[in-house]
Amino acid sequence: MRRGIAASALVASLALTATACGGNDDSGKSDGPVTITWWDTSNATNEAPTYQALIKQFEAADKNVKVKYVNVPFDQAQNKFDTAAGAKGAPDVLRSEVGWTPAFAKKGFFLPLDGTEALADRAKFQPSLIKQAQYEGKTYGVPLVTDTLALVYNKALFKKAGITEAPRTWDELKSDAAKVQAKTKVDGYWGSTQAYYAQPFLYGEGADTVDASAKKITVNSAAAKKGYGTWLSTFSGKGLHKADSTADAYAHIQDAFVNGKVAAIIQGPWEITNFYKGSAFKDKSNLGIATVPAGSSGKAGAPTGGHNLSVYAGSDQAHQAAALKFVKFMTSAKSQETIALKNSTLPTRDDAYTAQVKADPGIAGYQGVLAAAQPRPALPEYSSLWVPLDAELPKIAGGKESLDKGLGNAELAIAKLVPDFSK
Repeated sequence: MRRGIAASALVASLALTATACGGNDDSGKSDGPVTITWWDTSNATNEAPTYQALIKQFEAADKNVKVKYVNVPFDQAQNKFDTAAGAKGAPDVLRSEVGWTPAFAKKGFFLPLDGTEALADRAKFQPSLIKQAQYEGKTYGVPLVTDTLALVYNKALFKKAGITEAPRTWDELKSDAAKVQAKTKVDGYWGSTQAYYAQPFLYGEGADTVDASAKKITVNSAAAKKGYGTWLSTFSGKGLHKADSTADAYAHIQDAFVNGKVAAIIQGPWEITNFYKGSAFKDKSNLGIATVPAGSSGKAGAPTGGHNLSVYAGSDQAHQAAALKFVKFMTSAKSQETIALKNSTLPTRDDAYTAQVKADPGIAGYQGVLAAAQPRPALPEYSSLWVPLDAELPKIAGGKESLDKGLGNAELAIAKLVPDFSK
């Protein structure tokens, strides 16, 4: 799950307009190589160069396929693809966030990949990640990178405060935050008001936004309220930074952490390369990574995120065949190892976790918390359920709305997204 990626909408728009998509590209004629279009949603600065270099390797190995690369800002890609696919002009391959995959499959936009060249190595991938790429028993994406949230912390600041290990509960975190402030004069913890980052608080109470199996909306249940109550309590108290509800909150939190102005935050592995660029983590070993603290139920965990490579069902046969070759190459063990070493992201197949990959302390740290990651339920609308909460939680955290009022509003909005669910 990617958050806070900045990019120029204008540049992206021009790039998309100038890029031929899917079967509309006329370079797939019999007298020349087939040209497929790939929309990549990775960070244009830190990650995209690695993918572009792999494209060159792929084209050198297969003279019959060319890849037209387009980097689309993550926060715009879902809507852009939805619009393009509806008009039968989508790219041949999409780097699809795991939550988008079943949603687009439900609309018929993705090609089922079971039995195709792209999934020839199916047994090599982590089974839970394959399951997340499925809709109604068919697989619509090949896992490219995976992620989850963790408590990341500044070991040096913790040591100055006399803290020898990461907090295991939210109460311990709040206590440690006070110690950090007392000893170092910087805040101990800065939380996010985004719904995705609040999700671990629900898991800590054994709750979720919905109960997909029972078709019931649970965002306003007693357990969920308790989880959100704990989340709200992390914005006030000694050593706890107040809520930031501005549009640049993500950047503010990230910058403070990498420069040693706050001791701990909740963050995903997509920021590992940026952690290392900060003044606080020039020594990579100073970065601590731990499972998110547990709630009163004793449970701890965060959503399983990541991205799949999916093939557009609207492309013609020649473009689909070329796209399947490309997807197989990009998700191979060798390619995933390269991506991990260059971008510090987590592979989705065990044979890509080579000794060299695991030597990266960031990757090794996040690999250690993956066991606590909670797969998302098999519900195409699940990721969209965070949208109403993203509107309400900043108001709650900023004191502009009560917890009861905000969750009530979110419940009403979610009911429109899953109208067959009960409250």
